[in-house]
Amino acid sequence: MPASILEEAEGLIEVAAPRRAAAPFAAIALLTCPSCGSSHVAQVLGDNGGVSYVCTACGHSWS
Repeated sequence: MPASILEEAEGLIEVAAPRRAAAPFAAIALLTCPSCGSSHVAQVLGDNGGVSYVCTACGHSWS
């Protein structure tokens, strides 16, 4: 049992720390707005149940 709450927290942080992949950005796909280039993109459900995207910076939407 840890002697202090800080020792307990340090152990939890080590467990929860993200693991780095061999190629840091291999599994991350960054979406950018085709209209303004902003990365502030939200994923929304489309009219037919598909997935669409909307730029929260300029309002442009696409699928």
